[in-house]
Amino acid sequence: MQMPAPSLPRDMSTAALAAAKGQTAVVSGGSRGLGATVVRRLLRQGWNVATFSRSGPPDVAASDIGVDAGELDERLFWHPADMASADQLREFATLSIERFGRIDLLVNNAGMLVEGLLAMTGESDIERLIAVNLTGPILLTKACVKAMMRHRRGAVINISSINSVRGHQGVSIYTASKAGLDGFTRSMARELGPLNIRVNSIVPGFFATDLVASLNESRRDRIARRTPLHRLSDVEQVADAVMFLASDASAFITGQTLIVDGGYTC
Repeated sequence: MQMPAPSLPRDMSTAALAAAKGQTAVVSGGSRGLGATVVRRLLRQGWNVATFSRSGPPDVAASDIGVDAGELDERLFWHPADMASADQLREFATLSIERFGRIDLLVNNAGMLVEGLLAMTGESDIERLIAVNLTGPILLTKACVKAMMRHRRGAVINISSINSVRGHQGVSIYTASKAGLDGFTRSMARELGPLNIRVNSIVPGFFATDLVASLNESRRDRIARRTPLHRLSDVEQVADAVMFLASDASAFITGQTLIVDGGYTC
């Protein structure tokens, strides 16, 4: 009896590999968490990936993505940059284009959280949070879409937060920055749609991040009980949404906010 062919690992289907070959993705904050997962998934699917962070390059092994070390070095570019620095963002975009010749996808993933009541939040914290979560993504989008315009094709994915949908005490500035990012998404979809460039945002629920890991068990259980699916997400499920919006399967989707929260905000 003929045995069925073994299935390929996640994101390594023949069609996905063929579609992504030669395309370049820019991922901000690609050294850890969701950003690092997205970097690995894109590389595994055949994309060239340019990423930056302040903390160091992503921990990606050639064996993780099914290539040799030489090919990984060719297809992965990391450069130190601060999301709050306009000059560093412009430099990174320029270096990425020089390295790969094009940009087809931007994932605005980098972000930061400052917790505390507004009256007790310092002005420097407010300014940096807005710079990292809103101004930085706007400036990076501006730099990257210029390259997309030359090919009249591309996609921008902004990573937002459930705080942009439902308010929570103690995160008002963070909420404002993410709500602004969602509004930016919708306006840019109108602006770039005629150039065949799609712009969407993803609102993740609570998933396995350093922030959630810092919560005590009773708090995590309470969040899970409030979620209709009665569980928290994992980072791969959020990355699934990124990969969907980056793919041709979402070719007619733009200006949308995709909520991936197990029903927490419904």
